[in-house]
Amino acid sequence: MEIIEGGVTAARGFFAAGVEAGIKYKNRKDMALVYSECPAVCAGTFTKNVVKAAPVKWNMKLIKEQDTVRAVVLNSGIANACTGMEGISYNEWMAESMGDALNIDKYDVCTASTGVIGMQLVKEPMSHGFKLLAQNMADTKEAGTLAAEAIMTTDTVSKEAAAVCDIAGKKVTVGGMSKGSGMIHPDMATMLCVITTDAVIEKSVLQKAVSDVVNETFNMISVDRDTSTNDTVLVLANHMADNMPVLPDTAEYNEFYNALKYVAESLAKKMAADGEGATKLLEVKVVGAESVNDARVLAKSVITSNLVKTAVYGSDANWGRILCALGYSGAVFDPDIVDIDIISKSGRLNLVKDGKSSGYSEEFAGRILSDSEITAVCDMKMGEASATAWGCDLTYDYVKINGDYRS
Repeated sequence: MEIIEGGVTAARGFFAAGVEAGIKYKNRKDMALVYSECPAVCAGTFTKNVVKAAPVKWNMKLIKEQDTVRAVVLNSGIANACTGMEGISYNEWMAESMGDALNIDKYDVCTASTGVIGMQLVKEPMSHGFKLLAQNMADTKEAGTLAAEAIMTTDTVSKEAAAVCDIAGKKVTVGGMSKGSGMIHPDMATMLCVITTDAVIEKSVLQKAVSDVVNETFNMISVDRDTSTNDTVLVLANHMADNMPVLPDTAEYNEFYNALKYVAESLAKKMAADGEGATKLLEVKVVGAESVNDARVLAKSVITSNLVKTAVYGSDANWGRILCALGYSGAVFDPDIVDIDIISKSGRLNLVKDGKSSGYSEEFAGRILSDSEITAVCDMKMGEASATAWGCDLTYDYVKINGDYRS
């Protein structure tokens, strides 16, 4: 696998655009388009929140009933969630209007929205936006970046990733973009993600790969323990790489899976690092667990602990909070044999040995925890399974941002 620069336009046959329509804000891009020049099979995963936004319902229906799609249109500023039948109607209008601008059917258009819950979409600025998107779409790296910027809400940076793998002598590219900064929690987050690939792969095989990758990546991040109404991951494969079909349980499937996982994991880590008000990325690796499920449960429990997150913000090596979070996770383990280390660019330090303080240097621990990227390794000594989760520190600015989010 080769890591390359780019995002949703990295794969062959994909175009993108990001424009300023004026939906809610002034002087910022707020509508995006991803378009395939030929029909693409589509797979997806969505929020597990019972309260689902109109675009989520639309996309779930499309993926179930359509063999292929051609485009994804996205807007920021208004989530089109909890908007009743009017919101359902507006979402269909959104797909139809984008389809008209591209000369394709509305059922070829997936939709995605992010922003304030409870507000209705506004037709006048968006009608202009559909035309601008169709007029300005391009297959350049710059066009992909504009699209990634247009879906940002409280994000401070746009998020893109791309990779190339070899499938029996053919170069297959996977590229993606995402947004997400707050309302981020395992089992999806307030995130929108579009990933594109030129791979030849059947829809059912793609769906399996996407579901498994999401469980290892997007479902392993947390900012604030809130699962959104709009969480959407869409993966489009347009078959333009002309590779032999990717089949399950083959070396080729593993190659494709690794590239897809790299893109998803990169985007997931960027979202965790860009958590609202965050100053640090926290990675939690659980090793030596009895099962993969236990490892995931344990890692998520630590990454979602507000007490752990505030300790990281204060560069306080309060390892008791980590051990406590492991203990209430629901996984069964022996706390008297657990080891906990912390790692950053400043070095590695063992905090806990066999469930007790190792007598570490508080000064060195503080130096490690003052870095912008920190890893905590929890060795359960119960088996061979492992899992990794990502999150961030919890700061004063998180409260400030969310205290006036609607204003």
